[in-house]
Amino acid sequence: MARNILFIMCDQLRADYLSCYGHPHLHTPHIDALAARGVRFTQAYVQSTICGPSRMCTYTGRYMRSHGSTQNGVPLKVGEMTLGDHLRPLGARTVLVGKTHMVADGEGMDRLGIDPDSIIGVRVSECGFEPYERDDGLHPDGPYSPDPAYDTYLRDHGFDGPNPWEHWANSGEAPDGSLQNGWLWSHADKPARVPEEHSETPYMTRRAMQFMAEAKMDGRPWCLHLSYIKPHWPYIVPAPYHAAYGLDHVLPARRTEEERRDPHPILAAFQAERYSQVFNRPGARERVIPAYMGLIKQIDDQLGLLFDFMKRERLDRDTMVVFTSDHGDYLGDHWLGEKYLFHDASVRVPLIIADPSPAADGTRGTTCDALVEAIDLAPTFIEALGGKPASHILEGRSLLPVLHGDRPDTGRRHVISEYDYSFDLARVKLEVPVPEARLYMVFDGRYKYLHADGFAPMLYDLATDPDEFNDLGADPAHQADRERLYEVLAKWSRTTRTQTTVSDEAITRSDARALAYDLNLEGGVLIGYWDEQDLKNECQAREAFLSSPGG
Repeated sequence: MARNILFIMCDQLRADYLSCYGHPHLHTPHIDALAARGVRFTQAYVQSTICGPSRMCTYTGRYMRSHGSTQNGVPLKVGEMTLGDHLRPLGARTVLVGKTHMVADGEGMDRLGIDPDSIIGVRVSECGFEPYERDDGLHPDGPYSPDPAYDTYLRDHGFDGPNPWEHWANSGEAPDGSLQNGWLWSHADKPARVPEEHSETPYMTRRAMQFMAEAKMDGRPWCLHLSYIKPHWPYIVPAPYHAAYGLDHVLPARRTEEERRDPHPILAAFQAERYSQVFNRPGARERVIPAYMGLIKQIDDQLGLLFDFMKRERLDRDTMVVFTSDHGDYLGDHWLGEKYLFHDASVRVPLIIADPSPAADGTRGTTCDALVEAIDLAPTFIEALGGKPASHILEGRSLLPVLHGDRPDTGRRHVISEYDYSFDLARVKLEVPVPEARLYMVFDGRYKYLHADGFAPMLYDLATDPDEFNDLGADPAHQADRERLYEVLAKWSRTTRTQTTVSDEAITRSDARALAYDLNLEGGVLIGYWDEQDLKNECQAREAFLSSPGG
């Protein structure tokens, strides 16, 4: 059994941009080495394709429609249990270094009289994590991590300015000394102004090491969430990584003219967004993707330093290491930018888990093609630290039996993902009412079904069309597949886990009482009987049933 968990999450990292997942040019030896001592999952899917909701699903172990944080900036409501709430009773600290994209439910806290600065208030505000170092980017004006320590660090090292994060770590510098704004994709080929050792990824890696060193002295078990904000935009990276890749390393875009000729209205609306249009600009992908690859290479190099540190400190012997991402990046595939929709470029993520337990020796270096959801991580962590996942709250399934070779998969036959596009310009242009602006994906390992209220469905057969070019949503030959997957979605929507205050076990313990009333119970409620004889007959029948072998 693991004593600690290192939970590494990248932001906007596609699964196919790692060498262990097949990229021919981007070599990530340290992540590959992690896969060699663990299990690499090939079909791991997030439950929403945007940062905040995806992360809330992972941290709560619950689907977006259950926890209610449906978009970036929509708070996770007070009362939702997160990793910290589940792991704290097991004696483990649950600590954050990096990003969560969490927005606190300030109105709910105020209504309940919770002081944001109290211990409980901090836990509620920080998604259950102990914030050793929170950094969501977008500072100092951002709503997620105002006045982060990284800005102070930059200023202390001589990188001053009104916004050091943007003006040093995420901007270049022209020969005349003027800023080359990293938000502008034309500058993606420039080196960031900040020296590499002071850039964000090395800084966060060092902070993780500092925590581990302190925690070793403390002696308590821990779950450390090292959450890098890269390779998420701004697409700019410090030297020498800015020049590590070039035109020869940019893979062709996965897109066809047919996808633009007569697209589904939802696809067309997102293709028309500014962030998608810019990827259609000649030379845009060739400018952006080498920087994206450089950001990933820097992460891999930093993980090599981190893993070496853990080995020197002998932390590798009792620490489960988990590596994943919150979603992918279209990078111009399907004529799209950003994430949001459900092609594999966006919704499928890397997932590697290395369990130090001897029970996992038989699965080291293996791949698992079973369907996995990001919400499966929470129950996995709980079980790894010796707890029992609360099945009435958590909607994921522990991966520990897979890691230990006890079963080949999670038993999942489908994965689900959701996206709330009510905040997007696409909803406005499509004139969709806010309550109906929700997209759903069901994938069964072959067919990927997409549902949008008010529109025809979309369907892709990944066995014959792995690049997801051919929409079968109106193909009569696939009517049965669409109906089958729609029913999967309908059944899933009927099983929302909103009752989280009483466990399933507590309910089943009352089965005997439901079968036989306790006549000696003072004040017992007797409903549905005509007279005393009717009640007596019923009680005799139930007593006979309970005393029988089948009862």
